[in-house]
Amino acid sequence: MLPVIALVGRPNVGKSTLFNVLTKSRDALVADYPGLTRDRKYGHGSFDEKAYILIDTGGLSGESEELDEHMARQTLLAIDEANIVLLMVDGRSGITAADESIARQIRRLGKNVHLVINKTDGVDIDQAMADFTGLGFQDAYPIAATHKKGVALLIEQLLSDWPEWTSDEEKTRGIKVAIVGKPNVGKSTLVNRILGE
Repeated sequence: MLPVIALVGRPNVGKSTLFNVLTKSRDALVADYPGLTRDRKYGHGSFDEKAYILIDTGGLSGESEELDEHMARQTLLAIDEANIVLLMVDGRSGITAADESIARQIRRLGKNVHLVINKTDGVDIDQAMADFTGLGFQDAYPIAATHKKGVALLIEQLLSDWPEWTSDEEKTRGIKVAIVGKPNVGKSTLVNRILGE
């Protein structure tokens, strides 16, 4: 089985950008406004011949209750599926109350969590690292996902403890299904029903 990595955090910290970098795709939409990613998005990636599954999640903010509740539920499902959780924060804006709240919730789940401090280009990395020590995570990785800076070291460290995968396991793939349609016609509901969620 491939390791599953979930990307979680508040809106606009770069989760979808990192997803696209790690999957070498443009599957996750990226924009400068919050709430673009709502449902879990899955992708496959590999580094140094080690494959993994990546899950992009919507940002958690607490602003729009109904939408945020849906995204929180999707994020919890992603965390439950994951072997590794990457809590992403914004190195430029510093630690926020939302970051602290999300960190508290994730710590309670007892998962393998790593802190990823994104957007460290143009900032004092040591200061950014110090700012986020209050979140209480031992492993912290400064990156600049847009420029792919620090991303190779991040994924190398995350996958270093995983066993080598045989070619038979890598070739074993499930079928791919696309659910398409107009907005608000129940695509996500259908997928969730099929998955039993």
